[in-house]
Amino acid sequence: MNRPVSFLSLCLFTALLATPVIRADDSTTDNGVLWSRPSHLLPLFGRPSPLVRYDRRMIRAAEIAASRAYSKPTWRCWHFVKDALFDAGVVAKRPESPWAKQAGEELCSKFGFRKLPVTDPKDAPVGAVIVYGGADAGHVELRTDSGYASDFISRTPYPRPLIGVYVKDATIRSASL
Repeated sequence: MNRPVSFLSLCLFTALLATPVIRADDSTTDNGVLWSRPSHLLPLFGRPSPLVRYDRRMIRAAEIAASRAYSKPTWRCWHFVKDALFDAGVVAKRPESPWAKQAGEELCSKFGFRKLPVTDPKDAPVGAVIVYGGADAGHVELRTDSGYASDFISRTPYPRPLIGVYVKDATIRSASL
């Protein structure tokens, strides 16, 4: 009887050791310059949408959120997304709004985000912040190439009414002479 439990424990331990760790040092962007991503991340995250010019650090925020997410909801989606946006350098300070459904308003008014004319979360570009409403606090998540990440990972959009899809426009840096 003990043998299957031991084997299962060994498999779990091996899987945990084999899981890649993503650190802030592995950033895909630095001052707007794209760095190559590790090959093990390429199947998980796509390129920025060619039709929308937005800050590439948003893809890094999606990577951070995905690396920290649990397999099931913890009901702290906005907390996880705030941390990912701040740690990726997309926002200079952590957003303060308490409810997930207020995320879009705060990101637009205080952090230079804009709402995209997207009505289906599946059409959101990689790295976009997707905000949902509802009678309670709502929900917020970041779009990844293979799905969505906040406090948990999902392959499908959250089943709530969509408030909006938000991105931060790319800033053009002029070269110093």
